[in-house]
Amino acid sequence: MAHNFMEFAFTEPVRKEQESYGTRAAYERMEKKEAFRNTLTWQEKSYIKGRDSFYVASVGENGWPYMQYRGGPKGFLKVLNENRLAYADFRGNGQYISAGNLKASKKAVLFLMDYTRQQRLKIWVEAQVLGGREVPDLLEKVISPDYDAIVERIIVFQVLAFDWNCPQHITPRFTLEEMQGAGPPSKDPVKGSLQEI
Repeated sequence: MAHNFMEFAFTEPVRKEQESYGTRAAYERMEKKEAFRNTLTWQEKSYIKGRDSFYVASVGENGWPYMQYRGGPKGFLKVLNENRLAYADFRGNGQYISAGNLKASKKAVLFLMDYTRQQRLKIWVEAQVLGGREVPDLLEKVISPDYDAIVERIIVFQVLAFDWNCPQHITPRFTLEEMQGAGPPSKDPVKGSLQEI
């Protein structure tokens, strides 16, 4: 059955809030649409491949939510097909909060930001936590050989729904790579002065 993000996000208390602020009628019309796109198209795939980080939200057995930043080389979150994503989970601080939460609940939301273009994509997923040695073929697909990090596990995400969020209130931020391609020839005042002579 095709899902849309509203099935997961719009609980009864959420609908009551929408009602009190006057947005419920518009979202109710959206909910009644029969066709929802829940498979990744070239647009989502391209966007995901261009990211060098994302956030993953999970929930612990005690009911507390947890948000974790995940970073790596551009494209480290791999698109396996129109409904599956995966990445090599690198060794971090050793707390394993997300890994434990995802094994217990499987439910998660990915939050992918492009600060430069003021875009964000939210993806509702079910996660599977695998040891790299369990699935050597998959490990080959998700590993980044030129990236200096130890892979401890592979996280596979089954995409259930997604939503492109509005650009409102996203402050543009730029990477060093993006900044070096724009602006004056040199950011170094000494080099800049020498170039002027």
